[in-house]
Amino acid sequence: MNAGKTYGIDISFEELKLPLSNDVLVLAKNAVQGKHGLGKSLDLLAPGVFQAVDTGAEAEHIEAVFINRKLLTKIPAERLIQVLQRHVFRHVGEGELIQVDVKVRISMYNINE
Repeated sequence: MNAGKTYGIDISFEELKLPLSNDVLVLAKNAVQGKHGLGKSLDLLAPGVFQAVDTGAEAEHIEAVFINRKLLTKIPAERLIQVLQRHVFRHVGEGELIQVDVKVRISMYNINE
């Protein structure tokens, strides 16, 4: 060992989170994966977890949206697509695959038993 030299090793780690843990995947046109390829990959990696949802004619640069089915038990797909159109789609560039985390909070007031 050389005098005056020290070595240090820093390690950090966290749980690997594949796109499968995400709530929504937005696939732009001309992406490498393509709608059918990504759909098949998701079905192989996590069968039945994601559902492809139609984005409507207003999102011409978006090829596909895949939504976690657990999220669809809390909010209707149509409402979620409206939110994505208003706040996310305009930020998606050609060829990109964007993962979106969605937090849904449900509040109830004046509940009579």
